[in-house]
Amino acid sequence: MNRPQTIQIFLPDGSPRSVKIAEITNRVVKAVLVPRNKLEYISTREELSNVGIYFLFGVSEETLKPQVYIGEAEDCLERLKQHNRKKEFWTHAVVIVSKINAFTKSHVKYLEHTAIQKAKEVNRYRTENMVVPTKPFVTESMEADLLDSFETIKILLSTLNYPVYDKIDKQELTSKELFYLKSKGIQAEGDLIDDGFIVFKGSQLSKSTTPSCHEYILKLRAKLIENAIVQEKENYLEFQEDYIFNAPSTAGGVVIGRATNGWKKWVNKQGQTLDAVKRN
Repeated sequence: MNRPQTIQIFLPDGSPRSVKIAEITNRVVKAVLVPRNKLEYISTREELSNVGIYFLFGVSEETLKPQVYIGEAEDCLERLKQHNRKKEFWTHAVVIVSKINAFTKSHVKYLEHTAIQKAKEVNRYRTENMVVPTKPFVTESMEADLLDSFETIKILLSTLNYPVYDKIDKQELTSKELFYLKSKGIQAEGDLIDDGFIVFKGSQLSKSTTPSCHEYILKLRAKLIENAIVQEKENYLEFQEDYIFNAPSTAGGVVIGRATNGWKKWVNKQGQTLDAVKRN
């Protein structure tokens, strides 16, 4: 259950597009967002010369999902410099450190294990880590503290616009909030969320497209199939996982294989359009 919280974001160089330091004031961890081109600037500060875990973020037109690589280090600044030389995909890093310098190597190895495992489970981002590292031993009481820290990490990442762990639970949505699109013997199910329009796993897509279908829609359908997000069935295509589109019309166009006004095409069980329900 979400609850009201206050998060403080400090801009050390005054620019809202540069380094950000985010924290929940009564928690012991903080997140430092660093654009890749600001590594030289952050090297003049002390925040990252510490034990912590880090997230490297990037985007890829090939995978259709944002990418993340998760790691841990005893000196996060030096590790970011290494990745700056060797890893191509990332544009931003978020480093998680203790405000009271309380993290040890065991702590961050446990957090790394948990962070990678949960990222793969939620599947909002393509996780560049090939395997989940072995879970290290920590005491029961320490595990409880670290899991509490991980909850804070999830909130801080989402606040910084990286919702790696924001799982969309279809079962938590009421029937009035779900919208349906039916056409040519296929049916898809979705909802308008904070990040766009989500089409749920199991939704069907038309196999055919119209001659006037936008090139963007055709390419997106092809990429969804290429990445196994959509698979071919006997008479239709089917989503193998939840997928978030940038707009209802894009989602609708991909589903039925032609340009469409998604605000009018998606309707709830009462027959009300998405436009009538969400934009009135």
